[in-house]
Amino acid sequence: MMSSTATAVAQHGQTGRGDQSVEAVRRILDEARKDGRTALTAPEGKALCDAYGIAVPGEALAKSADEAAKQAAAMGFPVVLKIVSRDILHKTEAGGVLVGLKSADEVKRGYDTILANALNYDAKAVIDGVQVQQMLTGGQEVIIGAVTDDSFGKLVAFGMGGVLVEVLKDITFRLAPLDSQEAMGMIDGIQAAEMLRGVRGAEPANRDALADMIVRVSRLVSDFPEITELDLNPVFATAKGAIAADVRIVLDFAPKAARPRPSREEILASMTRIMRPRGVAVIGASAEDGKIGNSVMKNIINGGYQGKIYPIHPKADEIMGHKAYKSVKDVPGEIDVAVFAIPAKFVATALTECGEKKISGAVLIPSGFAETGNEEGQIELQEIGRKYNIRLMGPNIYGFYYLPANLCATFCTPYDVKGHAALSSQSGGIGMAIIGFSRSAKMGVSAIVGLGNKSDLDEDDLLTFFEQDDETHIVAQHLEDLKDGRSFAEVARRVTKKKPVVVLKAGRTAAGAKAASSHTGALAGNDRIYEDVFKQVGVIRARSLREMLDFARGIPKLPIPKGENVVIITGAGGSGVLLSDACVDYGLKLMTMPADLDAAFRKFIPPFGAAGNPVDITGGEPPKTYQNTVRLGLEDPRIHALILGYWHTIITPPMVFARIMVEVVEEMRAKGIEKPIVASLAGDVEVEEAAEYLYAHGIPSYAYSTEIPVAVLGAKYQWARGAKLI
Repeated sequence: MMSSTATAVAQHGQTGRGDQSVEAVRRILDEARKDGRTALTAPEGKALCDAYGIAVPGEALAKSADEAAKQAAAMGFPVVLKIVSRDILHKTEAGGVLVGLKSADEVKRGYDTILANALNYDAKAVIDGVQVQQMLTGGQEVIIGAVTDDSFGKLVAFGMGGVLVEVLKDITFRLAPLDSQEAMGMIDGIQAAEMLRGVRGAEPANRDALADMIVRVSRLVSDFPEITELDLNPVFATAKGAIAADVRIVLDFAPKAARPRPSREEILASMTRIMRPRGVAVIGASAEDGKIGNSVMKNIINGGYQGKIYPIHPKADEIMGHKAYKSVKDVPGEIDVAVFAIPAKFVATALTECGEKKISGAVLIPSGFAETGNEEGQIELQEIGRKYNIRLMGPNIYGFYYLPANLCATFCTPYDVKGHAALSSQSGGIGMAIIGFSRSAKMGVSAIVGLGNKSDLDEDDLLTFFEQDDETHIVAQHLEDLKDGRSFAEVARRVTKKKPVVVLKAGRTAAGAKAASSHTGALAGNDRIYEDVFKQVGVIRARSLREMLDFARGIPKLPIPKGENVVIITGAGGSGVLLSDACVDYGLKLMTMPADLDAAFRKFIPPFGAAGNPVDITGGEPPKTYQNTVRLGLEDPRIHALILGYWHTIITPPMVFARIMVEVVEEMRAKGIEKPIVASLAGDVEVEEAAEYLYAHGIPSYAYSTEIPVAVLGAKYQWARGAKLI
C-alpha cells in the first residue's frame, strides 16, 4: 500500500517532483481541458498524487461487477467502491460510495447498486466504471487541501477530519508553496493539535509524514495554477505515515488575470517622489476659506514644507503668496506629486495633464468613484495612471502626512509631533481617529496616509517605502481588504524581519468566501485566511482600533526580550490574577520561579505576601519594596521581561511609584541592563498622571487596565519571535 509512494519519493526527491512527473500531470490536465471538464476523476486524481509522491491506497478501475470482485480479492478485503464519473463530483451525495465490503459477493452487489444510484442521481452522467480501493482504518482522520483565493492566490489547508472539521471548522491556511517548517506550524496551529501527539494512550501520528504531504500538495497546486481546489479527505494519519483515502481536484482553465505590479525599484522611485517631493501642485487650490483646496494649501504652507508649491486654478493669478497656474502643464518647474481638490468629474482630464507633465504621483482626495458605484470613472483613472506611469493614492481620501519632509498634503488639521510610527487607513474616519489619538497621546509619527478606494497604491506599496525609511521604526495599517493579498504577504514577510508591522483588519465577522465545490473551499472563511496568512508572514494583528494605536505607540518603546521568561510584580493580588490571565491570552510564558530566586524575592516582601509568580508584595508596602523587587527582577538574567501591577496607596502614591520605577530602570540601563517592562496602574485619577510619566520615560503604562499592557508586551514578543530575534 505504501510502496508506490516510497518509490515516487525516491525518484523525485524531497518535493516529489521531476520532469517526468510534471509531464504526466500536464498530460492529464491537458486532456481535461480538451474535454471541457472542470474536475478530475478519482483515478486521474490518484495519478497526480502518484506523480508528486502523495501517498494514496492501492486501487483499480473496474468495468464490470466480476472485474470488481477479482480486483478486490487481489487487494484484500475489506474494500471501498466509488463511482468514477467526470459528471459526478460529489460521489457520496449521489450514493456513489460504499465502504467496508468484505466479500466478492458484496462487491458484486455493491457494483450494481452504485451504478443504479449514480444514474438515478444523473441519468446523463458518463460512467467510466467503479473504483475499487483498499479500505483504510486506524489512526486520526485529517484533511489536507488547497484553495485559490481571489486576493491571496494559492493557499494550502490543514485540519482534523470528520466531525471536527465539519462542525468546529478546526482548519488553518498558509500561502503556497511552503516549506516543512511552515507545514509543521500548520499541524501545531489547529485546536486539536494535541490529538495528533497521542492522548489517552492513543498512538501519536507521524507528524513528519503529514508535514511532508502538506508540502507536496503545496508544490502541486503552485506548479499547476489551473488546479483551483484540491481535497485529500480523509487522510489517515498513523504512527507509520499518512495516506489519503480520497482525492478531489477542481479545475479552472480561465484563471483571474494578475494585477499589474511594478518592481520594488519602481515602487521605491515613485513613492520617494510622492513622500519626499521637490515640488507639489495643488489642483483646485483656493483662497476661499471652507474650500478643500484652501485647507490643503494652508496645511502644506503652515506645516513647514520647504519645496516648491504650485497652486493650480483656472482663473487665479496668485494664491496665498504663490503664483497660480491654469494647468500643471503651464508650470515651468518639475512637479513630483499633485494633490487633487476638484470635483470628481474634472479629475480624469487633470490627471491626463499630470501624465503629460510626467508627474509621478497623484493624491486623489475627491470622492464620487467606486465607493458611490462609479466603477467606470475609477477604471478610467486607473487606465490613465498606467498609461502615464502615475501612481494613484485614493481616490476618496484625506491625503497624507510625511513628517520628515514637513509635508501635510491633506485637508485635515496640521500635525507636527514627529516620531517613528507610520500609520495608514483605508477609511477617512479612522484616519481622523489616528490623528486625534496620536496628538492626544503625544505619539510621534513619521507618516499618516489615507488609501481610500485603493485604485492603485496599496498597503504593500507603503510597506515597500517604509521598509527602507530610516525615520520609520514601526508600521500600523487599518484595512478593510487587500487588493493583492499575495503581494502584501510577500512584502510583509520581508519587512517584519526588520520592523514590526501591525494590521487592523476590519470585517472579522464577515461570512467570508463564497460557497465552493470542495470541503476545503467551503471552509475557507475570508477572515480565517487573513488571520493565518498574517501569522505566516510575521504580521501582528490588532483586534480593535485602540489596540492598533496602543501597539504603534508601545512596541517601539520596549527593548527586544532575550528570552521567554516573564515575571509579574504586583501590589494587589486581584491585579496579579488578571495579569496572569492576560499573559495566557497574549501568548506570554510566566516563568516557573526557581527556589533560589523565590527566596531572594521573599527577603523583600512581608510574610503574608506571596513570592512565586506573580510576586505579590501586597498593598501596604513602602516605595523601597517596589524598588528592591523590580531591581532584582531586572538584575537576574533568568528573567526576561517584567509586568508591574501597581495599586494606589497612601504609603506609595502614584507619582512616587512612577518616579522610583524610572530611577531603577535608569540605574539598570547605566549598567547595560535593559528588559521590556510594562505597567498596569489601578487607583484614583492620580494614576493617569503617573502612567503618562512612566510612558514618557520608556515604560508603556496604562491606568485602569490589566489587558492593554500585557497585549503590548505580547505583541512585542510576537514580532521578536517571528523575526527570530529570541
